[in-house]
Amino acid sequence: MARRRKQLHLQRTGDNRRVRNPSLREALREADRRARQRANQRSWRRRGLTSVQSAIADSHYSQAQLGWFTRSLRILAGLALLPLCFITTISILNPHLHAGSEAGSGISFWLQFWRSSAFLYFSIGFILYAGWFFTRLLQPLFLYLYVLGHELTHVVFVYLCLGRVSGFRVSLDGGHIVTNKSNILIALSPYFVPFWAVVIFLLIALTGLLISIPHQEKILFFMIGVTWSFHLLWTLWIIPRDQPDLKENGTFFSLSLIYLSNVLLLSALVCLASPELTWRDFVYNWANNFMDVVTSVSTILD
Repeated sequence: MARRRKQLHLQRTGDNRRVRNPSLREALREADRRARQRANQRSWRRRGLTSVQSAIADSHYSQAQLGWFTRSLRILAGLALLPLCFITTISILNPHLHAGSEAGSGISFWLQFWRSSAFLYFSIGFILYAGWFFTRLLQPLFLYLYVLGHELTHVVFVYLCLGRVSGFRVSLDGGHIVTNKSNILIALSPYFVPFWAVVIFLLIALTGLLISIPHQEKILFFMIGVTWSFHLLWTLWIIPRDQPDLKENGTFFSLSLIYLSNVLLLSALVCLASPELTWRDFVYNWANNFMDVVTSVSTILD
């Protein structure tokens, strides 16, 4: 039974102050909580279920640590992903990403894209939420929404992997799901799938099929910018906070996979937003960069 918990502690202005020692009552309550948690985990294992935990801030990773052999394989896998991360990044940042982007006029693809209304409204939404994030206004509300989206993403991928969910909890103190299946995709999906951006896209697309929405495309890109900023900033906020999701699969490997997945998702968004760019253009550019890297490495080794 996979159990995902998040103990989310809002950071306020007094974060840098020395942490006080817990009272005897608090220590006994924490010991009782941990004893109950271990008993629940033993009960789950007797029923053939698996426990997977994610946490933030003052929690401690209590799951069985990876063995040295598995850890070594995950590190090697993470290293193998680094060239793919590099190639994908330079491919999407290529100023001549689109083969037909007026090469003779000297105007790059990105310069054309930055002038588009899609990028304008996406940027406005992204910057507005980023500004709001750093003010910390209504932080508990946005934190709750992030935890809710995080756990719902786990739920969606559990069902996509033909698993079942038997428990679900979300609060400001944390959240978890209880399921009979866990794998890398289920564990890491909330870090690269912007749940609320997907929800907004589906809502606007389905509503547009039923009624005519004035300025639908502008509203869509604005809301995608807001929700993508929400996803990116909160994900960057929680990753440094001792995530067992990452440790379970190897932190280095998990971060490499999360980065690669986010860049690929960003590439997909650019392809959808730009009428000049298609997946064929992006894949062609990626393949050329891949061969350039292979040729350069072969030259160095020779």
